[in-house]
Amino acid sequence: MQSPSIVCGVVNATPDSFYDGGRYDNLVEQAFRLIEHGADWLDIGGESTRPGAELISTQEEMDRVLPIIEALQNTVPISIDTTKGAVALGAHKLGATILNDVRGFQDPEMQEVSKIFDMAILMHSRGRPRTMQSQTQYDNVVINVRDWFIEQVQFCHAKNIVLDPGIGFAKELQHNVELMRHLHIFAEMDYPIMLGTSRKSFIGQLLNLNHPDQRLAGSLGTIAAAWVQGIRIFRVHDVKETKDLVNMLQIVSNQ
Repeated sequence: MQSPSIVCGVVNATPDSFYDGGRYDNLVEQAFRLIEHGADWLDIGGESTRPGAELISTQEEMDRVLPIIEALQNTVPISIDTTKGAVALGAHKLGATILNDVRGFQDPEMQEVSKIFDMAILMHSRGRPRTMQSQTQYDNVVINVRDWFIEQVQFCHAKNIVLDPGIGFAKELQHNVELMRHLHIFAEMDYPIMLGTSRKSFIGQLLNLNHPDQRLAGSLGTIAAAWVQGIRIFRVHDVKETKDLVNMLQIVSNQ
């Protein structure tokens, strides 16, 4: 029997995030709304990682995320989406048990901090948001990302590791499509795989949908395509719709 699906709800405390930046007046209320919709865990981030985004200071990032994490204590598991060790430590002290590093633990500071977390998400990327779309050269993106995972997991020391192929991070459109078509290769690895495609620009490119508000159906399509290839962890903005989708897939496939 296949493992049940896990839906991770996104809470971006970032005014410049590509979809929900500045969308919600009260992020704590939005977080509780996602919990009501069935989120299995919440991913809290305070620095935009969209292509081209600028870095912010450690203090500003902490000011954005720590009050939210504190308000969510004793609810669902919380992951902190950060590339800064100090932010990760602060979040852990307030109860975050999952560390989501979009740089895949390339920094020694994050490698050390990962030791105290129950789980860590190791995502494939290159460079920083401002420069990553200039680093999109691959011989074979699927094999290159898989081999990078095999090499990089030694630097992540959390009790449990989840891999994320980093759709949209240092990837051109054709790379994202190739990764989506070959997710089964990652599902055959020794670690759970998380997919983060929610409302991303490659969906807009493929379906000619300029605004992220238009991309819910496309996002759900990517999740269905991933599910049939064995992926079971999904990081999304639209928790209720995603839960309905994966529950129906589970039912009709008799798994």
